[in-house]
This record gives sequence, C-alpha cells and structure tokens, in this order.
Amino acid sequence: MAFRIPFNRNEKLRRVVSRIDQSEKVRAYIEAANTTAIARLGYNDHGYVHSKIVANLALKMLRVLVKHGLKPGVVRDFGLKEEDAEVVVVLASALHDVGMAVHRENHVEYGVVIAYPLLNELLEGLYGERDRAVVVSEVLHAIASHEVGVKPLTLEAGIVTIADALDMAGGRARIPFSRGKVDIHSVSAMAIEGVEVREGEDVPLRIKIKMGNSAGIFQIDELLKPRVLESGLREYLHIEAEIRGEEKRILERIEL
Repeated sequence: MAFRIPFNRNEKLRRVVSRIDQSEKVRAYIEAANTTAIARLGYNDHGYVHSKIVANLALKMLRVLVKHGLKPGVVRDFGLKEEDAEVVVVLASALHDVGMAVHRENHVEYGVVIAYPLLNELLEGLYGERDRAVVVSEVLHAIASHEVGVKPLTLEAGIVTIADALDMAGGRARIPFSRGKVDIHSVSAMAIEGVEVREGEDVPLRIKIKMGNSAGIFQIDELLKPRVLESGLREYLHIEAEIRGEEKRILERIEL
C-alpha cells in the first residue's frame, strides 16, 4: 500500500516518502507494531493505514497553519525551510508508533530508539550532517511527545499529536470490535463516521467530526481534547461534532 502524500513540489518530501515505501525494515516495524496492537492487545489499527492517515492530516494542518503565519520549529530555531518542516511531520507521523513493536507500555520511549537509525537511513544524502541531525532530532521530539503527558515544544510536534488523535473513524476499531472487543474505546470509535479538516475563517483550522451515535463523544472529550490542550495549538483550532439524522444503534446487547 503506497504512502500517498501531496508533495506540492517538495522534492525532499517526495524522496523521503519513496524511501518509506521501499524500506522493508520500516514496513516490518510498522507491521510488528500493528501485530502488538490488534492481534495481541485487541486495540485498534496502529499500522500502515493509520500512519498514512496521520501523515496526510498532519501535512494538511501544517500547510494551513504556515499559511496563517505560524513558524515551524525547524524554521524558527534552526533556519531550515518550510519544506523541511513537512519532512519532519510526515516522518514523525509514519514512525510515531513503531515502539509498539516492542510493547504498548513505554512505546514512546521504544519508538525513539527504533526510529533513530531508521531516520538516518531515510534521510541519507538529502541533507548535510548538521541539517540531518536537526531533522532527526525534531522528528524524535515529535515521536516522544505524541502521547499525553509529554508537552510538544514545536509546531510540528503539536500537529502530530493532534493528527494522531484525529484518526478516530470507525474503521480503525472494526477488527477488534468484530472479534468481540466491546468497550468504550471500540464502541466510541465505531460511532465516529468521519473527520474533516479544512481551513477556517475565524480560526486557521476547522475540524468537523460526524458521529452516528453519541458514544463518539468519548473519542473527542477523553482522547482528542487532552491532546489539543497540550499541543499549544488550541487557539488556532475550532472543533465541532454532530449527529445528523437518526442515531444509529451500535450494540444490541452486552453481558458481563
């Protein structure tokens, strides 16, 4: 499954994504992470599809926020270009969950260790030593801070943590739900029918979440909201969720 990304003439990003697609090692780590998540723990998708969705959401958010005058960390602090910030968010999105190849617990820490050599391989020849070290560091920071409890310190990292939580539509939970994983996480995910991210008028970004059942509010209040509050980006976002039409039934019955 190709990692399809709108490059917008960003040649570095095109080459990085091509290398992600061609790397058996990267694919193997992401597959192993997804095996831990779905087969061993009964969680929702943390594999290649999830990584691709997060990367596209993050890239779209970055481009809108930059258009509205926000400065990425690599531009503000290191003098790199906006195209390099795009490389950072896409790489961080692609690799943010690779630590789950080891275990769900402490997967952020494992992920930084696993991602470091992968990043050096994926960036080989695209940057000089100094700039490659900067890009690697910024990607690792975004990976390290994509879970609640570690504050993102850059625009890129804040975007990745929100984009990760925005992949909440029901398809992510369909496999564990069909296998009998019935809890608030799977039921609330099944209630989300779609997420739309677009440029706003009064704020830079408007995020619209369509729910088929009010159980989806758990995804928003418990999983998305804490990410937004820690991201440093809450003043640039407007999030709305709604149920249109008749509320659909997700469960017929549950026994404990």
